[in-house]
Parts: sequence; structure tokens; C-alpha cells
Amino acid sequence: MEFEAFLLSLGPSAFIFLVLMFLFTWLSRRPGNVSIYYPNRILKGMDPWEGSSLTRNPFAWIREALTSSEQDVVNLSGVDTAVYFVFLSTVLGIFALSSLLILPILLPLAATDKSIKNSRDVTDTTSKGTFSQLDNLSMANITRKSSRLWAFLGAVYWISLVTYFMLWKAYKHVSTLRARALMSADTIPEQFAILVRDIPSPPNGQTHKEFIDSFFRDIYPETFYRSLVVTENRKKKLARAEAIFAATSNRPTNKTGLLGLAGKKVDSIEYYTDLINESVAKLETEQKKVLAEKQQTAAIVFFTDRVTAALAAQSLHSQMVDTWTVTEAPEPRQILWENLNIKFFTRLIRQYLIYFIVAITILFYMIPIAFVSAITTLANLQKAIPFIKPVVKITFIRTVLESYLPQIALIIFLAMLPKFLMFLSKSEGIPSRSHAVRAASGKYFYFSVLNVFIGVTLAGSLFDNLKALQQKPNSIVTVLATSLPKNATFFLTYVALKFFIGYGLELSRIIPLIIFHLKKKYLYKTEAEVKEAWYPGDLRYATRVPSDMLILTITFCYSVFAPLILVFGVIYFGLGWLILRNQALKVYVPSYESYGRMWPHIHTRILAALFLFQVVMFGYLGVKLFVWATLLVPLIVISLIFGYVCRRKFYSGFQHTALEVACRDLKERPDLEEIFRSFIPHSLSTHKPEDHQFKGAMSRYQDYAAISAA
Repeated sequence: MEFEAFLLSLGPSAFIFLVLMFLFTWLSRRPGNVSIYYPNRILKGMDPWEGSSLTRNPFAWIREALTSSEQDVVNLSGVDTAVYFVFLSTVLGIFALSSLLILPILLPLAATDKSIKNSRDVTDTTSKGTFSQLDNLSMANITRKSSRLWAFLGAVYWISLVTYFMLWKAYKHVSTLRARALMSADTIPEQFAILVRDIPSPPNGQTHKEFIDSFFRDIYPETFYRSLVVTENRKKKLARAEAIFAATSNRPTNKTGLLGLAGKKVDSIEYYTDLINESVAKLETEQKKVLAEKQQTAAIVFFTDRVTAALAAQSLHSQMVDTWTVTEAPEPRQILWENLNIKFFTRLIRQYLIYFIVAITILFYMIPIAFVSAITTLANLQKAIPFIKPVVKITFIRTVLESYLPQIALIIFLAMLPKFLMFLSKSEGIPSRSHAVRAASGKYFYFSVLNVFIGVTLAGSLFDNLKALQQKPNSIVTVLATSLPKNATFFLTYVALKFFIGYGLELSRIIPLIIFHLKKKYLYKTEAEVKEAWYPGDLRYATRVPSDMLILTITFCYSVFAPLILVFGVIYFGLGWLILRNQALKVYVPSYESYGRMWPHIHTRILAALFLFQVVMFGYLGVKLFVWATLLVPLIVISLIFGYVCRRKFYSGFQHTALEVACRDLKERPDLEEIFRSFIPHSLSTHKPEDHQFKGAMSRYQDYAAISAA
């Protein structure tokens, strides 16, 4: 790929981003779109424009994002979102500080080494042997055994030291942020409860509930409150039928047979009302039957104070590991009730089975990714589809295909994975949604690194690499290091596409806007369904964090070899911080709160990316025949030690609630009955605090819709 193709990949992308940004400033000021661009504020009873007029400064969102504090993010989107911004700002700081020293030193050193042009191996290039200007700004332009390689070795140390400093600082900050939130004087229901699983069979004459109560009452006689077992049900069709009747004055009908397509035709409102009345009459009988005959081997146990609950969650309640397993209770809204009854050893077997399935998936998914990466290079594409040769000869089309085709194919392949990985994570028997998100995020990260970064890198010269590995199976590091130069331009373009197109679509929310208006007009009738159409959900950490980690890994691994990528890394994480800050304050609504439990996993994966970078640079300096490459070995060891020290110092505070945190006084005596009721699934509870908030949100939305219609 020649240099102009690389520039072409940036020009249209930047133009599309500007168009999407101006679309956002126009569409977000229209009252009919308020539920798409300001749902977070609507649900919290705030004025979307905070008292300003519809003709406000179109770039005011930038000022609002830059001037917002961390506490603003916590108040509107929770601690988990604030921790995500710590991640973005930490990585931004790493790349910005690294750039200050690396760019002014390494770029001139690479650009002024003139001896390489007559001696360079054509495989040692970022541009497939065309000797483009990109090669002149990379390590590929440095002569083998050159003394200039000392600067590149020093750059690896500089980036590593900056990373250690920023990660240590961030870990301390997140630990403080988490502790401050958990020390809140407000009542947090899950702080008064524990999750108990693997409950043994009760003695004859006792139910599970009686057995659980007696067990914990004996251990905690003064602070035990009660235990809870719940079930769930669902009903929705009656509300839809009534809404159709209200809108059309025609009483809807349906058939009572298979899938509503066969059987007797009846009045829908009367039919569903009769069914519900029958269900209500049977509900108490069914609940008693469940409690008496189908009680599960898991329960939520409540205490009268936070300290006892924290102590109980960290204590060993049985000599046998597979009985009376006790952990901190998750937030009520994120409990995966269907997983609580899965036995201890069944969970272990499932976990290892899922790991095996993920490993097999990574292995076999690498085949199509490697194939697509190999075939979507223009030369290979012309061999596979000969009739496109006349079209490809047109300069503009050729450069567009070279710039976009491989990256778009890769993005499409990655879009197929998230739901599958989330399904696998939940199948492990994980008890909470946030835990499942962390597990899915980890799988997606390793999948991305192994399949996308390493897979695409090796696939760039697929057959040559296979031949090299067959001759020397232990030469994977050397092969990876040798393959890096050939894919520098590919990954530069990939990062640019991610921040221009990806963040442009994120800010403009064009796709959610179109889907909302189509659903509202043609599909949805009830208020609940309209809310479902515009409800934005959360930041989707299960896919967003691994995607960011892939960019982090790419930027790390190319930061010394092709320093120009640091500029792209700074733009990606800087633009991401700005745009997602706006989205967090106005759009996304957190679906759970884990108080930063994701951070230790984020920290570990940043270190994993750093470790891979150090290993790859060790290999590439070896390819350059630089004998002092062995000086990187101590740095690799330091990274492992740093990770170990951080885990020993900080991780326990994320795994459990520290007693010094739990002992803080509350501003008022907790309502234990209210805490108990908060864990009852909404389908079984007559106490639904969300209903009031929902009706208020709908009334506010309808006010803005009326303004738009007028």
C-alpha cells in the first residue's frame, strides 16, 4: 500500500466523522428526539437542556463534557462508569507521556538512516516492499546492528516505566473511589445481605428455609434477620391489548390455539383478564407449594448491620468446600436467579468445559479470520476474482479497496461474537450479571488479541509463517516479530476507522434514532413498549472494554516499531473520553452497579498487553541482530513482579468489602423490611418502586413529544 492510500483512508473517515458530528448537533436539539439523546436525564427527572434554549451553542456538549467532574459521572451513571473513565484517562496518559519522548527522538532517528535503502530485505517494511514514506518513519528503516537501536531499546523501557507509574496511580485512585462509594451514609441493600449456595439437605421434618434460618441464627444470634427464596413469572399481553383498544376503539381479538394462529377466536381483553384472575386465585396456593416442596439449595440471608454481612461473606462456614458456600450478595437487579441452584462441582465442570469451548472457538475462528486477512489483500483478491482486475486499475477504487476492505471484513467478523461469549459466561453458573460481563469481557479480550492481533499479523504472510513454524516450532516470537512490519499500515488504518467511524456513529446515534421512530410508528403501542424502544441500556462493558483493549494492545506493540501509531492511540482514547463522557452524562443508563469490580481485570489486561509488547520487541530487536536485546529480559520479569505486587496489595479490597469501609455509620436506621423486599423479583412483588419513576419518565417524554408535534 502506498502512502497516498493510507492518507485516503484517513480523509474520508475524518469527513464522515465531521458529518456525523454535525448531524448530532442538529438532531439532538429537536424535541422529538429528546428520548434518544437525553434518556439518562429524562429518567432522573432533569431538564435535558438544563434550562437552555433549543438554539444553544451546537458545541456546548464539548464544554459540558470537559467541565464535568468525576462526581457528576458517579451521580448520573454510577461508580462503574467513573472507573471506565479512569481506564480511558490512564491509557490516554500512558500514550501521551510516551509520545513526549518517543516521537521527537525515534522519528528523526528512523527518517535519517539512509543506509537501509540499499540493504533492506523487502520483507522488513510496513508497506509490502514499496518503500513508502511510512517505512522511513519506522524501525524498519534502521540498519541491522545499528547503534541507533539503543534508542529503540530505551523507548521500550520508557513506555514500560510510564505504564507502571500510571497503573499504580490509577489502582490507588479506583480503590479510593470504590471505598468512598461503599462508605456511603445511604442504605445500600446488598451490604446487609450475603448469597448462600450449596446448602446441604435439611434434617427430616425441616424445610430448607427453616434449616437456613436455624444455621445462621446459631452463628449470628444477635444480628441474623431472615432469609429469602423467590420465584418469578411474567405477564405482558393484556397491557398491549388494552393499548390497541384505547388507540383504535376496536376491541382486539386473538385465537386460543397454537401460537395464537388456531383455535377459538376470543376478545383479547376479556380473555387475558380472565387468565390473570385465575392466576391470582392460584398464586398463593402455588407459592405455598413451591415453598413447601421446591425450595432451592441457595438463599439470600439478611443481617441487621453491614459489618456482620461483610464478616459473613469472608468467613468459612463449613469444613467442606462444596457446602454452605457464602459470598457477598450481588445487587438485587443483577442476580441471575436461574444460576443460583447450580451445585459447586457442577459449576467447576461447567467452567472448565466453557474454557475448552472458548479455546476451540478461538482456534477455529482464527481460520476464517486468517483466510479473510490473507485474501482481502488486493493482490490475493485479484487472483481469487480475476474479473475485477480492470476495475482495480482505476486509481481511486484501488486505493479505497486497499484502505478499507481488510479492516471492514475484520470488524464484521468481530461483531458476531459478543452474544455467544455472554451466553457461555452465564452458562458457567455465575450468580450475577456484572460477574458474567467481566467473564465475557475476558474471553472477548483474549479472543481479540489471539485472533485479531496475532492472527492477522501472522496471516499477512500466512504460508511463509507456516513454513517457518514447521522448521522451528519454538520460533513463534521471532515469526511474530518478523510479521509485525508487514501489517503496520493495516493496524494504523484500523485504529483510524475505529475512532472516526466508530465514535462518529456513537455520538450521532443515527441507528438507534431510526430504529426508535420505526418501532414507535409501526410496532409499539403501550407506554412500556415505547419506553423499551428508546431505553438506551448501559455502556456494554462486555464488548466496549475488550475493543478498547485491542486498540491498546495494537498501540503498545507498534509504539516503538512505528511510533506514529502513538498519535492515533492518543486520538482514539482522547476522543473516546470526550464522546463517551457526553453519552454517560446524558444517554446511557447503568443496568447494574458493582462499584468498580471490573478494574482489577482491566489492570491485568493492560499488563498483559504490555507484556506482549515487551516480548515482541525482544524478538524484533533480535531480528535486527542487536545483541543487547537481552536487556529486555529483566523488564519482562519486572512486569510480572509489578502485576503480582498490585494484586497482593489492592485486589482483596475489590474481592471483599473491607471492615473499615463497612463500619461507617449510616445517616438513618436502615429499614430491614425494605431491604428484604428489594430482593424479591418484581414479578412476585407488589412493591415496585420503579413504577413511579417510569410513569414520571413517560410523562416527561410525552411532554417533549407534544412540543415536537406542535
